[in-house]
Amino acid sequence: MPVLLEPEAVQRLLGEVPDWRLDGNTIARTFQFENFSGAVDFVNKVAGESESMDHHPDIDIRWNKVKLTLATHAAGGLTDMDFTLARKIDRLV
Repeated sequence: MPVLLEPEAVQRLLGEVPDWRLDGNTIARTFQFENFSGAVDFVNKVAGESESMDHHPDIDIRWNKVKLTLATHAAGGLTDMDFTLARKIDRLV
């Protein structure tokens, strides 16, 4: 089982993904696209990365906006896996 990160480690890792924000025991980021198609295309790319890691974000699509929220549900909070996936997602845009 993945190990929960200590608060100090979370703060350090947030520096590596500056567009993500801490939201309780999760990290979240909202992406904006030109239209719904662009948003869905992005979500499909995120799905591919997520499946390859067997680690899946919560996804909220609102027309041209996509909000992703990451946490390791099995661990009850943030682990290294969340920040690894956040970095991979950042490279998709």
